[in-house]
Amino acid sequence: MSTHIAEFPVAAATAIIEVALDEDLGPGPALDVTTMATIPPEQISRAALVARAPGVVAGTDLIDLVLRAVAARLDEPPVTAEVNIDDGTGVGPGDVIATLTGPTRTILIAERTLLNLLSRTSGVATHTRAWMEALQGTGAQVLDTRKTTPGMRALQKYAVRAGGGRNKRMGLFDVAMIKDNHKLAAGSITAAYEAIRRTYPDVPVEVEVTTTEEAVEAVRAGARFLLLDNFAPADLAETVRAVRATDERVELEATGGLSLEVAREVALTGVDYLSVGGLTHSSPILDIALDLETD
Repeated sequence: MSTHIAEFPVAAATAIIEVALDEDLGPGPALDVTTMATIPPEQISRAALVARAPGVVAGTDLIDLVLRAVAARLDEPPVTAEVNIDDGTGVGPGDVIATLTGPTRTILIAERTLLNLLSRTSGVATHTRAWMEALQGTGAQVLDTRKTTPGMRALQKYAVRAGGGRNKRMGLFDVAMIKDNHKLAAGSITAAYEAIRRTYPDVPVEVEVTTTEEAVEAVRAGARFLLLDNFAPADLAETVRAVRATDERVELEATGGLSLEVAREVALTGVDYLSVGGLTHSSPILDIALDLETD
């Protein structure tokens, strides 16, 4: 059910960058009143993108994309970026992620947009890595959810992958998920499942359940992926046993009220996945700075 998508989402990142630069530079010609008043267009500088805290880097392709976008708006030569650290790699305070060389104006105007995006994606990767480490040896994996920042889903889900986690569904179009309101509207879990199978026979289906009885009903209806929502660990273990006794092929995902403190206990109940909305909606940024070098 979950998918690995290896490639960096260039198109989505490019669109986000354009919106971010519009916010910073205003309508019409690109305008940074401070930089353009104090820095001559011919000035060239070197700068370093430096980690200020330990973490996991994600989104280094953003560096070149942002620099090129700013250079295009200013109609200036591009800045060269030499990236030293691959996505998914751990860093410590003082580690240089990339070295930039080119027009000082472009570097300074790109700084905030670049740091906003790179710090956020790296923060998601760092948080995801902590979950992966907590689950190590249990056989369970961490999944993200659709609880993403509007417009940034592709980037945030890429960052989850860089941190070692897995993506579940990208949106409402690629996986059908039967939740409480669907059950109520359709009349039952079985009715909702059968309606999706008739209408979209090739789309994967996941069923959210809140009791052991609902889980068994869903499996008997044909479901092969269950979302076990807000179960206490003891109840979760009981439900896992009941489902496995009914059909060993079913994939099981725990969610709701999960934290790093209970991650291992939940994983050891026998579920295949833990889905964590906090990976994308609550990850703190990784502190990254841009240091301009002076002669």
